[in-house]
Amino acid sequence: MEKLNHTTIAILSEDGFEEAELTSPRKRLEEEGASVHIVSPREGKIRGWKGENWSIDVPVDKHISEAKADDYDALMIPGGVANPDLLRRSEPVVDFVKTFFEQGKPIASICHGPQVLIETGALKGRTLTSFHSIKTDLKNAGARWEDREVVVDKGLVTSRSPKDLDAFNAKMVEEFREGIHAGQRTA
Repeated sequence: MEKLNHTTIAILSEDGFEEAELTSPRKRLEEEGASVHIVSPREGKIRGWKGENWSIDVPVDKHISEAKADDYDALMIPGGVANPDLLRRSEPVVDFVKTFFEQGKPIASICHGPQVLIETGALKGRTLTSFHSIKTDLKNAGARWEDREVVVDKGLVTSRSPKDLDAFNAKMVEEFREGIHAGQRTA
């Protein structure tokens, strides 16, 4: 099976990401040969969350002001309660994510991460999953919500929680290999 060599993936994150939801997908993408950049509205480093405590610090590769969706083949957004809430407050972040939808590039998001996707206005009619506590928010954004370990809808990969990481990572890699999805485009 073809690797992800010659692909560049943006992992979009802020402080408060769920540690495993960033580190596990990043490791899998790098094992597949992808170049992975941590993109953030925060400079320097971002801090993860594990259990009930702050955990690891992860260096930021590119500030959102310098990041262009055109430079990336796909986008991954980890969850955590604080991370997506901080991300969705940033207009440059929302514009960055919206461009991936407009260009039909694959997007993967897990747990609370889909909260960021709501802000793009691109979820109407899409099928996805998430952590159960944001189910109503996603439905109110026009999405069809399903309680499954992983849901794929025209290049959009979503999962519920860290317990779904194996299935999430496998589908993420599969969709990222496929590249641009014409049905994903919103523009």
